[in-house]
Amino acid sequence: MSHQFYSIECIIPPHIQNNIAEKGTPEQRKKVMGSISQSAAIRAQRVLLTETKALVEPVTVGGKQRNIFNLNFGSNLPGILARSEGAPPTGDPAVDEAYEGAGATYDLYQQEYQRESIDGKGMRLDSTVHYMKGYDNAFWNGRQMVYGDGDEDLPEPQRIFNRFTIALDIIGHELTHGVTQFEAGLVYRDQSGALNESFSDVFGSLVKQRQRNQTAAEADWIIGEGLLSPNINGIGIRSMKAPGTAYNDPLLGKDPQPAHMSDYKTIDYDNGGVHINSGIPNHAFYATAMEMGGYAWQKAGQIWYVTLRDRLTSTSVFADAAQQTYLVAGNLFGGGSLEQQAVRAGWQAVGIQIDAGDSGGNGGGTGGDTGSGGGTTSPGCSTALVQLLDNVKALIENRSR
Repeated sequence: MSHQFYSIECIIPPHIQNNIAEKGTPEQRKKVMGSISQSAAIRAQRVLLTETKALVEPVTVGGKQRNIFNLNFGSNLPGILARSEGAPPTGDPAVDEAYEGAGATYDLYQQEYQRESIDGKGMRLDSTVHYMKGYDNAFWNGRQMVYGDGDEDLPEPQRIFNRFTIALDIIGHELTHGVTQFEAGLVYRDQSGALNESFSDVFGSLVKQRQRNQTAAEADWIIGEGLLSPNINGIGIRSMKAPGTAYNDPLLGKDPQPAHMSDYKTIDYDNGGVHINSGIPNHAFYATAMEMGGYAWQKAGQIWYVTLRDRLTSTSVFADAAQQTYLVAGNLFGGGSLEQQAVRAGWQAVGIQIDAGDSGGNGGGTGGDTGSGGGTTSPGCSTALVQLLDNVKALIENRSR
């Protein structure tokens, strides 16, 4: 499939940024406004490039090819080449973590699922680190990864985020947005957007589990492990094992993710709650993997990958993902197999029922027509953040009165 997207999928969701803007120190509020404004500017630039057909096509090289660039706190991507494929470590943690994380993500997709890089055609893996001073986010911009340094520019007591390359699961998460871009192209809003986020969490977690040689039972299932500073009461930004428990902090608030359809949140911000309701399919995958046992990237991951690659469309919703993962499990492991029953149990655990009448076969994707040729305008994190920026300004004005 060929999809063009305007979205910039950021790892830090609007509800966290909104809480920082409302409750943070003047320095913290200034930083979060800067991050929001910059994300909006990036999206506007990408829309312009796409509409003028100036968006550069992915560089296809074949094999594992990583380039890590250093922007030295600038904003004009990609920056100065700091490490290329096969080069020794540089001693710069951000450069070397981005390099190793891109490699671990490539290896999962290539060695386990026979996928040649992000686009399936050998796309070069470009990453930029030290993006702007104190940028509190990381994102996939449609052709490369970009990482901020977090709060290393703030005094220790005010730091919220560590550098964004520190969490391997975040690197895998963001690169998987690229895989989704080239496959199902899940529109970044409501349930399709929450699925987009969930697939990134699933494979981000699997990259980390595989790197650590952990079984499903041994894994922590945390997204953003190590990202939060010791000042924050939290273990990450999301928990697939127990959605809603990743953090509970006076500054960040309480993790709002639901684990069951009975708690699904219908909201206007965050593109309809893409970073919130993703907790439901996240937990379905966790429950499936635990039911199967062993290494989650092998059977459960294979089922989810084939579903993303072959069965979903841009407007697929949770029920589509449930039914298609069930059918794919039947195709891969046999109708009525333990693996297929584990998938059914996983979705039932979050309140989504599967039609078990058809236990296999070559059913096509569901959820709508992806279209072809034209671009799919997906709001991404930045559209929501433009709205959030107005709210942040209002909050600051009220506090200054």
